[in-house]
Amino acid sequence: MSKYSDSSILFRFGSFLKPWLFPLAIVALYGLGLLFAPAAAERALNISGLMFHQIALPLCLALIIMVLFNRFLSSATVTSFLGKKSGLKSVCFSSLAGIISMGPIYAWYPLFKSLKEKGASDFHVANFIACRSVKPVLFPVLVASFGWSFSALFVLLSLLCALIVACIVSLACSGSLGFWGGDVSD
Repeated sequence: MSKYSDSSILFRFGSFLKPWLFPLAIVALYGLGLLFAPAAAERALNISGLMFHQIALPLCLALIIMVLFNRFLSSATVTSFLGKKSGLKSVCFSSLAGIISMGPIYAWYPLFKSLKEKGASDFHVANFIACRSVKPVLFPVLVASFGWSFSALFVLLSLLCALIVACIVSLACSGSLGFWGGDVSD
């Protein structure tokens, strides 16, 4: 074999191996742990299994939504619905989507990345994330614990603050308000 083909094979093997380095390192660390401290390694594996069990459903849901979005939504659709010039309806939509979303927030990050690549504004992504603090299923517990006036005021201020945070993020990241479509200087 020539030197060129050997380096080409090594490059392809290195490219293939690169995404697997972290998982292989984790497996090796667990293997060493099982070898030198079996009880501690078993506890760590149990904790890791519980964490995986907690995030598996939301992560799968986010991946399914991503696949469906990539299959059926064009960049133009996302930009018109969640882009910089999309209007007040999209602000309400991103707020409502954040409120009704379930699972850990990091399971949604790949979806947000995909939406941003298709044209969603920083404002709408930040608004979605900030509105996650309001959960309708927990509202009765909030009312039972603190009363109606506290609960209503808390939810309204949470939503208002989510909009303020989204505006600040949008201004800081792109120099324009993500839902008006104009520059700050306009």
